[in-house]
Amino acid sequence: MNESDADQIGEILWQPQDSAYAESNMSIFINNICGKYNINSDYESVYRWSVDASEDFWQELWSQFDVICSQSADKVLENASAMPGANWFPGARLNYAENLLRYADDLTAIIFRLESGEERRLSYKELHSEVARHANWLRDCGVTKGDRVGGYMANLPETIVAFLAVSSIGAIWSSCSPDFGVKGVMERFVQIKPKVLYTIDGYHYNGKQHDVIASAAEVVNQIDSIEKVVVVPFLNSSPELAPLKKTGRDVYLSGDIPDSSKPLEFAQLPFEHPLYILYSSGTTGVPKCIVHSAGGALLQHLKEHRLHCDVKRQDRLFYFTTCGWMMWNWLVSGLASGCSIVLYEGSPFFPRRRSLWQFASEVGITIFGTSARYLAACSKARLNPGEEYDLSALKAILSTGSPLAPESFDYVYTKVKKDVMLSSISGGTDIVSCFVLGNPLRPVRRGEIQGRGLGMAVEVFIDGKPVNGQRGELVCTKPFPSMPIGFWGEPDNSRYIEAYFSRFEGVWAQGDYAEITENDGMIIYGRSDAVLNPGGVRIGTAEIYRQVEKIDAVLESICIGQIWANDVRIILFVLLREGVVLDNALKAEIRKVIKDNTTSRHLPKKIIAVKDIPRTLSGKIVELAVRNVVHGDPVKNTEALANPEALDNFRNLPELQEN
Repeated sequence: MNESDADQIGEILWQPQDSAYAESNMSIFINNICGKYNINSDYESVYRWSVDASEDFWQELWSQFDVICSQSADKVLENASAMPGANWFPGARLNYAENLLRYADDLTAIIFRLESGEERRLSYKELHSEVARHANWLRDCGVTKGDRVGGYMANLPETIVAFLAVSSIGAIWSSCSPDFGVKGVMERFVQIKPKVLYTIDGYHYNGKQHDVIASAAEVVNQIDSIEKVVVVPFLNSSPELAPLKKTGRDVYLSGDIPDSSKPLEFAQLPFEHPLYILYSSGTTGVPKCIVHSAGGALLQHLKEHRLHCDVKRQDRLFYFTTCGWMMWNWLVSGLASGCSIVLYEGSPFFPRRRSLWQFASEVGITIFGTSARYLAACSKARLNPGEEYDLSALKAILSTGSPLAPESFDYVYTKVKKDVMLSSISGGTDIVSCFVLGNPLRPVRRGEIQGRGLGMAVEVFIDGKPVNGQRGELVCTKPFPSMPIGFWGEPDNSRYIEAYFSRFEGVWAQGDYAEITENDGMIIYGRSDAVLNPGGVRIGTAEIYRQVEKIDAVLESICIGQIWANDVRIILFVLLREGVVLDNALKAEIRKVIKDNTTSRHLPKKIIAVKDIPRTLSGKIVELAVRNVVHGDPVKNTEALANPEALDNFRNLPELQEN
């Protein structure tokens, strides 16, 4: 890395104000435990205690967050040294939905807006009533503990209602967003055999309407376990149900589900009872069905929301997501903190490129969650939301999905808001939460994630040993409550162990290439399986992306290592602004920016313009799929891609057959 660029990484861009620091949930939590456990009040000491005395830490969270349960745990942790195999809060009985619906008052629980501007709101009282209606109906239909219920749904209040109704019974929820094709939904739901399917009739995106009924009917026809279908009218108040009725299943409109005089009951279940099933991206084969526990998700999300994001009842918590991405599950858990969660359905750039910032201003969003790609796109589009809109309510911006480039930090603090905590966060579907994330007690440093999450024994390994200040594998060395129960339908846990524990025995390997900085922050350099290796030197793809992002003519890029002449050479593909041509001058500019800010090892041997870049359904670029195409290897599951046709841009390129 160039010395001047290295100097800029770690520069302090934001510091917590004294009053906010003292009033933060994190500060209050720390004050409550320091005297009790005789530890210093600085975050580093508290973090180390939370890892070394993890049973005390997680018990304190349970107590201070007042987790609702009908029976307390016999102890905090059994088999504490087993990973996997640790058993959290054995003997406890609780219900996830009960904890999210602890409030039944008139405060707004959900704010929903469609890209057209249509808006709806539900109070906690109304949400409780709607959940009761669906839960009692599901019970009457014979849905019981352990049954699966699928959601082929958009990011609507009705999706949350269905999910909470299912979890109140002790059934297991699993959802796909409507942009998943029939095969994508089939590959997921056929493995878990849902008893009931919730589906919308269609959805809006970028000003266009998309029908879903025909796709839902195909899914129902092919999955024998589905007995009943609930249709949520979204495009039309009276949707055409004939295709679904032809399947021979019972079909209901959500509005026709009757009210019940019976109160909402919450099944009391073990901490480890399955709550929902999430899925791996499926880009290397059939998606893995990752089963998460009710207690693990609840406690981990409470920690992340209240302590690391400083969520309070008056907050309005937003994340731009679909219900096919884990951030939807993470967002919904915000209800357990009593705040208002904010949903947006549609394109973030319709009807205007600045639509989400306008939405944030009008609704008074206090915590704004998005992707690194979105912030980079706003910068490329030269949006200046801080001047255009009143963002005075905004106190935090969260970013995930890919590493956040230092230039995106600059963009936020110059064009969005100076006084805001910009929290790059990183974890995954695998743990439905974060390993590293924000912290209201710490400064925001340019290009760095603020730090490791409390209770998460995160290290960076080289050759199986922890290091600081060097790049290696991101791992977690001790159990944590939101580890998956396992993969659905796999009693011996063989694929689960292979996925996370085959690299280092008894240690969770996340698959990220990372570094713990001298500030105890974290930098993610990309996926470790996509690390470039020219001349035996390991280079994270994000190191190159963040340099290319500086170039105005380039909208986005993807790089791979091509096997060539008994070595690996770096190939950089660029998506250019409309009207821009990749001539020798632009290639020279790209190479100069990379070389000036990294090393000569980072320089691509070839730079090639493409018309599109393939990405997963959750918006992540797929380097491995591109690498396979370039080498003539098959891409195992193109149904996992949002735009599989983009792979054609990388097939049989003459430039890649030349020196």
